[in-house]
Amino acid sequence: MNERPWPLGAATAIGSLPGTDPVEAASIVFGELPEFPCMPELPARGVGADMIGRTAGLLVDLAVEVVPSGYRVTARPGHDHRRALDLMNWDLDAVQEAREKAGAAPPAFKIQVAGPWTLAANVELPRGHRVLTDRGALRDFAASLLDGLTGHVEELKSRIGAPVVIQFDEPSLPAVLAGDLPTASGYGTVPAVPAPEARELLSTVISGAERITGQPVAVHCCAEKPPISLLRAAGAKAIAFDFALLKGASPALLDEIGETLDSGTTLMLGLVPTADPGVPVELRDVVSPVLKLVDRLGFRREILAEQVVPTSACGLAGATPEWMRRALTLSRESGKAFTEPPEGW
Repeated sequence: MNERPWPLGAATAIGSLPGTDPVEAASIVFGELPEFPCMPELPARGVGADMIGRTAGLLVDLAVEVVPSGYRVTARPGHDHRRALDLMNWDLDAVQEAREKAGAAPPAFKIQVAGPWTLAANVELPRGHRVLTDRGALRDFAASLLDGLTGHVEELKSRIGAPVVIQFDEPSLPAVLAGDLPTASGYGTVPAVPAPEARELLSTVISGAERITGQPVAVHCCAEKPPISLLRAAGAKAIAFDFALLKGASPALLDEIGETLDSGTTLMLGLVPTADPGVPVELRDVVSPVLKLVDRLGFRREILAEQVVPTSACGLAGATPEWMRRALTLSRESGKAFTEPPEGW
């Protein structure tokens, strides 16, 4: 497995963007993030374009449909499943076109899918209970996801000609661990999943994804308390989270960040706001807090170029088109500032 296919100082995006035009989105991503572009996700297109619908469309021998409460397992693929496949095919055509216009394959290309716990937390079994309440169904979903990723990655490699990095999105994982998910009736909560059990399934899926791509796997968690140590123990070689969550962080959390960097794990730090804050944001505003963090942790600043990939704080689906472009530009410029820090910083 390659240690890191992306070059030093590369930046990327979390995945989601505003708008409904996949060709335009792919063109922007390849233009703004040439060293580490990602598959644009456009949830504004509706059912099948959201994180759960896109991932469910990749499943092999499993299908879901939309019901009033969300996504539910169904006996056979129907309209919702076909729609998700059609949207993904349009996205594949769009990124292939963008890559051809770019004239060369990027060093690495990233795709995003819902992680096993988030997928199982947001899809219901036929009787309305969440998939994660049935251990057999949970294993089936994880295996089906890996089967689907095998074909998806092969097609992407043939279209783009670049190493493919998989990012598992796990926004629901903290709630799964804490037992905060409501039951089907809404009157109770699903029992908390023990950390060792959560780690074991994640480890299985991460190692399976590594075998498929031959590349390190990233896990993104945008929740307030991302389980960084658990993700690292599960085998994630890159961990993505909102850097703003470290403001006022406890010494224990800072130690956790330090241990993660010390282990060689990459941090995909969400440095840029997901929406226009209403005041000018300059490169120094984005980079200076990270410089202060590594100084405080006692690391040399060169570690930023080696082990930190700048991103936006989370997805940009809610951003204006103008801010989306600005956010991607600031992410790219932050990566360059890590490799060549301006004087006086």
